[in-house]
Amino acid sequence: MYTGKARAYTNIALIKYWGKKDEHLIIPMNSSLSLTLDAFYTETSVQFDENLTEDLFVLDGQKQDTKQTTKISKFLDLVRKEQNLALFAKVDSQNYVPTAAGLASSASGLAALAGACNEALDLQLTEIELSRLARRGSGSACRSIFGGFAEWQKGDSDQTSFAQGIPSDHWEDELAMLFVLVDDGVKDVSSRDGMKRTVESSSFYSGWLETVEADLATAKQAIAEKDFNKLGEVTEANGLRMHGTTLAAVPPFTYWSPESLKVMQLVRSARQQGLPCYFTMDAGPNVKILVEKKNLSTLKNHLATHFSKKQLIEAYAGPKIALIPLERSEKL
Repeated sequence: MYTGKARAYTNIALIKYWGKKDEHLIIPMNSSLSLTLDAFYTETSVQFDENLTEDLFVLDGQKQDTKQTTKISKFLDLVRKEQNLALFAKVDSQNYVPTAAGLASSASGLAALAGACNEALDLQLTEIELSRLARRGSGSACRSIFGGFAEWQKGDSDQTSFAQGIPSDHWEDELAMLFVLVDDGVKDVSSRDGMKRTVESSSFYSGWLETVEADLATAKQAIAEKDFNKLGEVTEANGLRMHGTTLAAVPPFTYWSPESLKVMQLVRSARQQGLPCYFTMDAGPNVKILVEKKNLSTLKNHLATHFSKKQLIEAYAGPKIALIPLERSEKL
C-alpha cells in the first residue's frame, strides 16, 4: 500500500483563465495570475492498495458516483502510467470550500490530490513539475501549488504550461479579500462547460484574448511596484471582460445574479466614499472584493447592513501546498 496526504488552498484569479487551447492537456488560451488564500482549502489522502478492485472517491464523507470517480481515475491514470503502477486507489477528500459554487474548489482539490500522489509514490517532483501535474486535473489547480501570487504561463505544450510563484517581497501580506457569498449552491453552467461554449461561440471572445496579456503585464507591474489601486483596477476590469464574453455565447448565459450586481454597486459606492476596494468574480455568482487589510473592517461595515455575517468571509494570503502526516490508522 502506498499512501500520502496533502492540503492545498484555493486561489482566486486576479487575471482570469478563460478558455482552453487543448481540452485534453488543459492548455489555456491565455496566461493568468492569482492570489492563493487561506480561508478555503482541501485536504486529500490517497491510498494505492492491491486489495482494491476499482478506484474509490470519497468527498466530504460521501462516496461519489461513477461520473465524479471517473474524473479522478483519469487523473490517477496519469500517475499510474508514469510509474508503471497497476494498483487501484482510494481517494478521500475533505473540502473546506463550497463545492461548485464559483469558489475554486476544483483548484484546491486537484492540487491536493497531486500533492498526495507525489508523497504516496515518492515522485520527488519539483514545485513546477507538481504544478504541471495538477494542471492535468484542473487548470487552475496548477496555481494552488504556490502561496501568495502565482502566474500560470499558458505555454504551448504539456511541458511548457505551468505556474510559478511571483516574488512580491511579502506585499500580499498587506492585502485581504472579502468573499460575499450570495449563493453557495451548484451552478447551472459549470466553468468547464461555460469556457467551452464561450470559446466556440462567443463573438466577444477575440476581444478578450486581445486584451488579457496587457492586463497580465499591468498586474505584474502593480505587484512589483506594490501599487494597490493599479492592481485593483486591472483585476476588476479583467473580470468584467471575462464575464462579458459569456453574454455573446450561443446560447448566452451569465454567472451573475441580482445579488451579485448589488455587491458590485456597493463596492463602487465604497470607492466613491474614498475606500479603495475592487471586485472580481469567477464562474459563479459569489463576489470577491480585493481590499487592503487596513481597510477590511471598514469594508465589512459598509456591507453589513445588506448581508449577514455568514455571507461575509475574510481571507488573507495563503500558503503553498503542504504535506499532512498520516495518522497510524490511515496507514493501515
